[in-house]
Amino acid sequence: MAGHGTDEHPHGADRLCEAGDRVYSRAVRRGRLPRRDAEPVPCLLELALLHPDPDDMDWLVPTAPQEVMTRLLRGMYDEISASQRRVGSAVAAFEWYAGLGRPVPSSSPSAAEGPAIRVLDGLARIQAAMDEATQACTTEVLTVQPGGIRREAELSEGLHRAMALRGRGVRMRDLYTHVARHGQGLLTYLELMGDAVEARTLDEVIERLILFDRTVAFIPANAERSMALELRHPALVEYLGTVFERLWRLAIPLTAPLPDTGIEGISHREQSIAALLAEGHQDAVIAERLGISVRTCRAHIARLSETLGAASRTQLGVRIAQAGLDGPRRPAPVPLTLPDQGSRNVR
Repeated sequence: MAGHGTDEHPHGADRLCEAGDRVYSRAVRRGRLPRRDAEPVPCLLELALLHPDPDDMDWLVPTAPQEVMTRLLRGMYDEISASQRRVGSAVAAFEWYAGLGRPVPSSSPSAAEGPAIRVLDGLARIQAAMDEATQACTTEVLTVQPGGIRREAELSEGLHRAMALRGRGVRMRDLYTHVARHGQGLLTYLELMGDAVEARTLDEVIERLILFDRTVAFIPANAERSMALELRHPALVEYLGTVFERLWRLAIPLTAPLPDTGIEGISHREQSIAALLAEGHQDAVIAERLGISVRTCRAHIARLSETLGAASRTQLGVRIAQAGLDGPRRPAPVPLTLPDQGSRNVR
C-alpha cells in the first residue's frame, strides 16, 4: 500500500475523493468488496467507511450511510459548540478590554473628546485631524516650525486653516529659526495675517509642534512626517505648552533685528555654529539644527576659521573657546550690596 498514504487523500468523510466515492458506492450496493479493491483508496479505511468483514478478513464491508451521516452531524455539532465557546470567550475578553478603555471621570472638558494619544498614519488623516482641530479652536494656536526658509508652497498649504482661525479672532504665535527671516514667503504670510499672528525666532527650535487651545497637540511620529501623534492627555499637552512658553521667552521678535555678537566679523549665525562646533557636532547635524544646508554651514565655518585665524578644525575649537563663542553669551555679573554692609560689594 506504499504510495497511497493520507497525504494523497486530504479530505474527510463529508467530501470523498473521486476514487473513494466510486469504491464506497460499489461497496454499499454490493454489501462488501475484496480488500484488494480498496488498496488504491486507503482513505476509506482511515475514515472508517470500510472495515474488515469479521467472517472473512480478505473482504471489507461498508459502514451504513445513515451511520456516516449521524457521525458527520455529530462532528458539526461539536464544531459549532466549540465555536460558540470561542465566541463567548471573545465577548468576555472584549468586555474586559472595553472596561479598561473607559475614560476616567475628570473635571477636564477634554477628558471625553477622544483618546489621549492617537496615531495618524498618512498625510490625509493628518490633514483631516488638523482641520477638525482648527474648526474646534476658539482661543489660540501655538506652533513651532523647524527648518530653514519656508517655501511658499509649504506656507500656502495651511493658509486656509490660518485664515479660518483669523476670521474667528483666534490668536496665533509661531516660532521659527533665525534662518526663516530671510524667506520672502514667510514675510508675505505674516503681512497677510496681520496682527492675528506674532512670530519670533531662535537659533534652533524643537521638532514641529502645533497646539490648539492647549487641549490638543500634534507632533511628528517619524522622520518623514508621514505619521503624526494627536495628543489630548492633559499632562502631555500642558508640558508641551510649558516648553513652548519657555522657548517663546528666549526668542527674538521677527520685527526686531538680531542682537550683535559683540565680536567684530562674527555674525549671529556664525556664533551659533561656533557653539555647536564646540559641543562636538558634525557639519550635517549643525546644518539640520539651524535649518540651513550643509554647504552653507561649511561656508560659514570657513569664514569663522578665517576670522579667528584658525588653520585647522582643532585650532578652530581652541579659537572658539578663547573668543568665548563656545556657549551662550553671559552678561557681566552685577555687584550685590549687602544690607548690613552698605559699602561692601560681593561678586
